[in-house]
Amino acid sequence: MGKVLILANSASGLYDFRNELVLELLREHEVFISLPDEEKAPELAREGSRVFHTPIDRRGINPVRDIRLFCDYFKMMRKIRPDLVLTYTIKPNIYGNLCCRIQKIPYLANITGLGSAFENDGMVRRIVVLLYRIALKNARCVFFQNRANQEIFEKFHIQGKKTRLVPGSGVNLDKHCFKEYPSNEGGIIFLYVGRVMKEKGIDELLYAASAIHAEYPETVFRLVGNYEEDYKDVIGQYEKKKIVEHIGYQKDITPYYQEASAILMPSYHEGMSNVILEASASGRPVLASQIPGCQEGFDDGVTGLGFAPGDGGALLETLRRFISLSREERAQMGKNARIKMEKEFDRRQVVQIYMEEVHAVMKGENVR
Repeated sequence: MGKVLILANSASGLYDFRNELVLELLREHEVFISLPDEEKAPELAREGSRVFHTPIDRRGINPVRDIRLFCDYFKMMRKIRPDLVLTYTIKPNIYGNLCCRIQKIPYLANITGLGSAFENDGMVRRIVVLLYRIALKNARCVFFQNRANQEIFEKFHIQGKKTRLVPGSGVNLDKHCFKEYPSNEGGIIFLYVGRVMKEKGIDELLYAASAIHAEYPETVFRLVGNYEEDYKDVIGQYEKKKIVEHIGYQKDITPYYQEASAILMPSYHEGMSNVILEASASGRPVLASQIPGCQEGFDDGVTGLGFAPGDGGALLETLRRFISLSREERAQMGKNARIKMEKEFDRRQVVQIYMEEVHAVMKGENVR
């Protein structure tokens, strides 16, 4: 039995989207998990993982805090002496993998999205690219969730010993089971699930919601998730006008999927949108940005409708187009979405891919 250490930046993200992999690892190995929060840490611990708390400044660029994170990871690895380290998201990928290189520990890295660091040609991007090149050089395998992200890393000469493309985290088809389409007698419900922030396309969503509310007052725009502080007053104003309903973070999102007529995902960039996969598995159409990480999860005109990112007018026209469909046409989109998930995004397939690479490392197989 070997030791596997997982470094992640969100307890709920790991538990909600990757717990099946954790459980599979526990069948064969001791599993240690480093997380910055306690949201789903008790559940992970009850399953048998040993959970460590490691603070991470997820969005900030603070050299002092990042050096502290590097030191925390380094000490943790010295103490645990893992046989393999598995990392998710940018800071665990960079600082965790740098520690692995120094201590000569095999590691697997997961690129779950590029974030804002790659959007502009500035000093931040140059630093991130350099750190990624150094950190990922000895990765036994680098997993990508969409081909566009993989091509960007190739363009910047960021590479490990091998790469594999996976369909995001996949979706648990048993947990997110198909539900009959709602009647919509009280009006169409558009659901947004995620953090309320600019990069998720919230400005465009609020613009389009305001216009639709004026045309179709019975239409509901429901936002589920916490907001960035910048949006506190803005969301409050839209709530007073009854344009949106804001609901905080929910541990169980299933009831909201079931009540929704369609799911909105106007994001600027994604690794692979888990919201799109879960909603589709539940039998709900998606209205999403035509960007890598979203467009793989739906077929335009078949399982949902696409629109240009960062374009409030395009989103508005897409909402009008969806509203003009009959209930039967919307319901058929939802059925088509479920079929797509069953064929292309079964999470069991994703777990199998990861375990193949884990087994290769544990058996001491050389990649090159």
